[in-house]
Amino acid sequence: MLLHIQKSNSQLFSSFLLSLLLQLSGSELRTGNLPCFHQINPIVSQEGDLVIGIFLSLFSVKVNSATGAELFENPPNEACKPYQWLHKNYQQALALLFAVEEINRDPHLLPNISLGFHLYNTYHSDERTLESSLRWLSGQGQPVPNYSCRKQDKSVAVIGGVTSALSVQMGTLLNLYKFPQISYGPFDSVLSDKVQFPSLYQMAPKDTSLPQGVVHLMVYFEWNWIGLVVSDDMRGEKFLWEIRGEMVKKGVCASFTEKIPVSERTHTESYETFMPRIITSAVKVIVVHGDTDSLMILRHSQVPYFQIWKVWIATSHWDITMRPLHTQGHAFHGALTFSYLTREIPGFKTFLKTVTPLKYPDDGLLRGFWLSAFRCSDQPAYLQQEICSPNASLENLPLCSFDMTMSGFSYTIYNSVYAMAWALHEISARKSETKSMENEEYLEPHSWQLHPFLKKTHFTNNAGDQVFVDETRNSEVQYAIMNYVFFLNETDALVKVGQFLPKAPFGQDFTICEDAIVWGWWDAKVPCAVCSDSCGPGFRKTPLEGQPTCCFDCSPCPEGEISSQKNAEQCTKCPEDEYPNKQRDRCLPKVVTFLNVEEPLGMTLTFMAFSLSLLTALVLGVFLKFQDTPIVKANNRTLSYTLLISLIFCFLCSLLFIGHPTTATCLLQQTVFGVVFTVAVSSILAKTIIVVLAFKGIRPGSRIRMFMHPRVSVYVVLICSGLQVIFCGIWLGTSPPFPEADTHSQYGHIILKCNEGSAFAFHCVLGYMALLALGSFIVAFLARNLPDTFNEAKFITFSMLVFCSVWASFLPTYQSTRGKAMVTVEIFSILASSTGLLGCIFIPKCYVILLKTDRYTQGQIKNK
Repeated sequence: MLLHIQKSNSQLFSSFLLSLLLQLSGSELRTGNLPCFHQINPIVSQEGDLVIGIFLSLFSVKVNSATGAELFENPPNEACKPYQWLHKNYQQALALLFAVEEINRDPHLLPNISLGFHLYNTYHSDERTLESSLRWLSGQGQPVPNYSCRKQDKSVAVIGGVTSALSVQMGTLLNLYKFPQISYGPFDSVLSDKVQFPSLYQMAPKDTSLPQGVVHLMVYFEWNWIGLVVSDDMRGEKFLWEIRGEMVKKGVCASFTEKIPVSERTHTESYETFMPRIITSAVKVIVVHGDTDSLMILRHSQVPYFQIWKVWIATSHWDITMRPLHTQGHAFHGALTFSYLTREIPGFKTFLKTVTPLKYPDDGLLRGFWLSAFRCSDQPAYLQQEICSPNASLENLPLCSFDMTMSGFSYTIYNSVYAMAWALHEISARKSETKSMENEEYLEPHSWQLHPFLKKTHFTNNAGDQVFVDETRNSEVQYAIMNYVFFLNETDALVKVGQFLPKAPFGQDFTICEDAIVWGWWDAKVPCAVCSDSCGPGFRKTPLEGQPTCCFDCSPCPEGEISSQKNAEQCTKCPEDEYPNKQRDRCLPKVVTFLNVEEPLGMTLTFMAFSLSLLTALVLGVFLKFQDTPIVKANNRTLSYTLLISLIFCFLCSLLFIGHPTTATCLLQQTVFGVVFTVAVSSILAKTIIVVLAFKGIRPGSRIRMFMHPRVSVYVVLICSGLQVIFCGIWLGTSPPFPEADTHSQYGHIILKCNEGSAFAFHCVLGYMALLALGSFIVAFLARNLPDTFNEAKFITFSMLVFCSVWASFLPTYQSTRGKAMVTVEIFSILASSTGLLGCIFIPKCYVILLKTDRYTQGQIKNK
């Protein structure tokens, strides 16, 4: 009987079907020595009013090692030797059976209509996938395109496609007949193209966040040097592109990338190429992405290599517990795997516990699985009753053979069967209404009629989850992070140690219990998977030329900069009021410092200033008391008083430099100092000029007599001091001194000081004062030998020598010091120079006045 297909479609694809027939003919010839392959299509059938075809991967082509040794156990039938059971995938067949039985018992879903299924095995082979699909379309017997051997067309849809490649192969053929195909394999955006695959529906949740979760795990454990192993197909390429992007964002580098071919023919060839590179690499953490069948070569290749000491991160579609032999689990001990986080279907575990060959005596597949999973022989002579008893339970099988927890694939198959049942329920309800209205007989729906109903199907499954057939409304998958543990007694287990919920709020999306993780045989600590050791605080990363960003050297932070975190890209400068500690890992607040009157140095200088000013005041008192004595009268008493008063202020002006700098003190410091000292030096200059005039003017006819006026000394002091006042006024009017905080002169300190404002004005004031002092020194030096009992020239010469020496050493010392030392140097220079003037000029006179009064009376002077 012709299947439902339009003639135009037959003409368009006649060439394709012809080539397909040629392929299948070749396949028949090539598999002629494998009668087991022909005997198991379909391997299980359950008839019903409506039949679903389902394609599961229950057997796989046997993979041999490079030496040709067969490492996988043989199926019970010797004719099936080139194939081996994939025991754990049998749960998917039981999930199908469980869903069909639930639906057939449900009086509200497909009432009066029984649902059946035909189960086919699928291989990673394009030819065999197409052949199995044609057998489903044609019925039992030879696969003939466009013909069906069924007496009545009960087939409505197909559930299949454990991988994207198989879904594409099946969809290419089934789409010719508008046959609905539900893919239970991983979600693939390529299959969402309804132009290319209009009859294909994906039931698996979207796993676009898987790369983010894997990289999140890397970042959590501070791994940045990772190996990537992916299957060499479309999904592998997509995952590789996405995870590389996430790794770049988080600063994680890939040491190597290996692509495992999915073709069965190249397994042995690829073993000798990529496995040595993986195992001999120094990388300690390897991410593996692919489906279980394609990655079985990894399990096979671990036999010669026991101590590889690596942590494997497996993604959701590789069942890491599946292995060829019961004793090959040690190599993946400590692996972490991202598994689908699904709710438990009520009654499923109870159903699995009750499944036995006695319960389903007509199920030859169950019997074959039972004999293989319990490691029995098919011959009665070798039957081991204690192991292979039909009353045994699936929960007694090790994890590598069977898992009592529903897998992600089984969960999707369960939902797929229910989605098909609800779509059939809707179309049956519509046909029942039409039949009652038109009084026609009920006819089975055609497969192409199912599409409008299937697209709109959504329901809540028995676990309470919302299920949508519309791919645009599919939810994002949630992941449980499982730790694979292989025990010394050769049993294994998957222990949940965390979870990744992409849609959860930040901070709650990724959780992991580090203490619950078993890392491997070699160490209980978290492995260190880095290219370069971390740069500690106080250092920064220095990239290595030609190397990935994860490979670097560590360099100390420059002076004045810190890095408070590990692996800092750049060091940061401390704020102005802080400074780095010796380790350069944090900033410390700088100590605010100035010449404080409360500290010892400040107290000492203050005491000295007051003491010397008091001493000067006493000298002034002595001069005032003995003002009529010849020694006081000599050299102009007014100038002596002026000089003594100015010296008092010279000592006191040093107090302006002690204490917290303010705007007022900064304005007064240098200007008062400059003016007062100018008055003092001007008074000394006037004294020396008076001495010279006094001795030079007594000569008959001397022109100097015209300058001998009582007010000459006053004019000298006023003019010289007035010029200094003008300089200071200009200084204050243009660029006055101001208080500032010096944060750079002294490490770890903020020095509060007065900024001169204009350095030029400051040096002009000092220079003018130095010019007056130099003039006084020269004049006094020239007049030092003039004959006179009270000639002050000698004392002035010596005092000005001291004065000039002090201030000559002051300038270079002042420029070379910083902070409080600058202030201290200036105060010391003020006190020292003032003391020199006081001591050299007035102390000898006080000595004479107080102790030698009888020697310098007016009568004795006249007698001399």
